[in-house]
Amino acid sequence: MPIHFPTPKGLLLAIGGHEQRQAPDQKNAAPEQSSGFILQRFVDELKGQRTIVVLPVASQEPKEAAQDYVSLFTSLGIENIEVLDIQDRQQANEAEALEVINRADGVIFTGGDQLRLTAILGGTHLLQRLTERYITERIIIAGTSAGAAAMSTPMIYQGRNDAGFLKDEIHITTGLQLMRDVAIDTHFIARGRIVRMAQIIATNPGCVGLGLEEDTAVLVTDGRELEVLGTGMVTVVDGHECTGNTIYEVQPGEVFSIRDLRVHLLAKGQRFTLPGYPAAGPKPTKGKPKEPEK
Repeated sequence: MPIHFPTPKGLLLAIGGHEQRQAPDQKNAAPEQSSGFILQRFVDELKGQRTIVVLPVASQEPKEAAQDYVSLFTSLGIENIEVLDIQDRQQANEAEALEVINRADGVIFTGGDQLRLTAILGGTHLLQRLTERYITERIIIAGTSAGAAAMSTPMIYQGRNDAGFLKDEIHITTGLQLMRDVAIDTHFIARGRIVRMAQIIATNPGCVGLGLEEDTAVLVTDGRELEVLGTGMVTVVDGHECTGNTIYEVQPGEVFSIRDLRVHLLAKGQRFTLPGYPAAGPKPTKGKPKEPEK
């Protein structure tokens, strides 16, 4: 019998990095600029008091990273913006940090180093509370670059852009686990990361790979319904029906092979349901792109 997890009431916004951070001039902007402005969608999805909490945990220059978003969200009309500058695990367990998370209607993780992000937040009261709110409340959690890569269960934290075809070239650990059975990689096309994603899927074909190009994002509802935003492309790598997988046969440093991967290339407005079992109901579903709503 499949394991059924509760359907989250919150939303996730995973951004591939280098997203537009200046509100477009609606009079002079090209159509693709105004309609593809990812962070405007983040603001549009806010409920309640529209309080945004910026978490620059992944960055080694947290003040500068946070200020970029404070300035942007202020220009978009948001009055309640807080920066939660967590630098160690002790801070992430303090009541003050939890109070800030409790006030948030939207949270955004900046870019930086995803291993720094998980090493500081993993297993803390802050992450536990944020996860609870994501499952039980209508909150939106965004992450860009490292902040997006850390959202999934398996998380890539090391590996050259041109690496991946040799076994063990890619290093994986556990991410923040906001998305289950999904591996997220960012700057995907710009840095040529398709092969390293294939190795991740080869190690566990029950996991789906999401490759997010720069200035491109997926908005995730119900934990598994994706909508593509931004100006680039999302690559979905599905290994559920793969064959000829040799990752467990070859030695470290040898070339692996895998056949019959399914790859979907999705642009703005496309929708996709992640494969697997739904949160309720007995029937499994396969990953399938959906046509944009009209």
